[in-house]
Amino acid sequence: MHLEIVSPEATLFKGEVTSVTVPGVNGDFEMLNNHAPVVSLLKEGTVKIAGNIVLDKEVADRFTSGDKNTTLLKINSGTLEMNGNKVIILAD
Repeated sequence: MHLEIVSPEATLFKGEVTSVTVPGVNGDFEMLNNHAPVVSLLKEGTVKIAGNIVLDKEVADRFTSGDKNTTLLKINSGTLEMNGNKVIILAD
């Protein structure tokens, strides 16, 4: 599935991923390929991205490495939309 993470300052990531786990206001949830369409508010927490992630060096310092081929991004809040195997996260 395709993931795009956008902050007020820049596009932080665009690319293909295996899964995305986000901190929803009602608890963390994970999206895989062919997930049903969803729109959700996000709370402070960590976005966990699984897959072979290549980051632009201008924004790489915002991300950390997790376990088992995952990349982590701390956010304060945000909004998520998933539709047609495309996930867009607007994050603060």
